[in-house]
Amino acid sequence: MKKTLVLMGMLLMTAPAHADITSRMSTSVQLTVDSAASQASRMGSTYSVSGNNITAGTFGGITAPSTTSAAATQIQGSYSVTTAGSAFSFSEGFVYGDAVPTGTTLSSGVVDSLPAFGNVTTTAGGVAGTLDGSIDSAGIMSLTAGGAGTSATGQFVSEIYIK
Repeated sequence: MKKTLVLMGMLLMTAPAHADITSRMSTSVQLTVDSAASQASRMGSTYSVSGNNITAGTFGGITAPSTTSAAATQIQGSYSVTTAGSAFSFSEGFVYGDAVPTGTTLSSGVVDSLPAFGNVTTTAGGVAGTLDGSIDSAGIMSLTAGGAGTSATGQFVSEIYIK
């Protein structure tokens, strides 16, 4: 009986090892051409006044806009020198803010005309030029640089899983 058990144990030890092995390889190419873009920020109206040896008859300032698309306007103040013949300083400033232009609409997600606001940043779109990328049947990739505002990215991934 002991001989049979030893023989069975030896047979089990000589059995081949078993493992699941999975291998995966992938190649990809991504080509990008930047689009043109503009960002506009509406500027508000501001008013400031400062002085030395000045008396205000009425203070200047700004009025509330008449509609939501209008800009605030300036109120004229009246000022005089407090002590005649003495030195004085006076400074008054007003910036007329941006009104919202009427008739600006979206057609197919594109702004028909760019608002002429006080702060506008515009970036030119990319130029594809010779931008190119390909992968042949052997998985070998080829990338060709394009013009300004473009990018080409190639990637090869190899994964091995052993269970």
